[in-house]
Amino acid sequence: MNIVLFHSTYGLRPGVRQAADRLRGAGHEVWTPDLFEGRTFETVEEGMAFKDRIGKDELLRRAVLAAAPYSERGLVYAGFSLGASVAQTLALGDEKARGLLLLHGTSDLAPNASVDDLPVQLHVAEPDPFETDDWLSAWYLQMGRAGADVEIYRYAGAGHVYTDPDLPDYDEEAAEATWRVALGFLDTL
Repeated sequence: MNIVLFHSTYGLRPGVRQAADRLRGAGHEVWTPDLFEGRTFETVEEGMAFKDRIGKDELLRRAVLAAAPYSERGLVYAGFSLGASVAQTLALGDEKARGLLLLHGTSDLAPNASVDDLPVQLHVAEPDPFETDDWLSAWYLQMGRAGADVEIYRYAGAGHVYTDPDLPDYDEEAAEATWRVALGFLDTL
C-alpha cells in the first residue's frame, strides 16, 4: 500500500519517522511530508501558533503538493492529530484514495463531501480534549452521510498523541494496540 503520513503540530519528529518505519516494515511504501519545513516544537501551543502563522490554506497547499506525485497510485492518507485533519481533507478530495487512517484527530467536513465507501479508521484517546464525545458523534454521522465506512477505536486513559514515545502523552499499551489494529486495517485495503 502507498501511504502518505502527515505529522502533528509538533512537526516531523522522530516518532513520525518511527511510525513510517513500522509501516514500511509491514511492506508499505510511506512518504512523510514535512509541512513545517524543518521546524519541530516541544509543546502543542508552540506548534499551533506556528501553524496559525502559516495559515490553513498554505498548510493544505503544501500537503497537496507533497501528495500529488503519488496520488495516481491510489494513496492511503494517514496522519497524527493536525496531520490527521490534513489527511482527512485530502482523502475526501481524492477520488483515487484507497483509505484514511486517522491517529488522534479529525476535521470538519465540507457540506458536499462525498466518497464511495472510503474505508476510514480513527484511533483516539478517551477522553481527548481535542476530540470530545459530542464532536466525535457528529463527525461519525457526517462521515457516514458522506459515504465513508468508519471504524472508531478509543483508548481509555491515554493522552492525546499517545503513539509518540518521545512525548509526555505516550502510552505504550495503547500505542501497541493501535498499531496492531491499524496494520490489520491496512492489510484489508
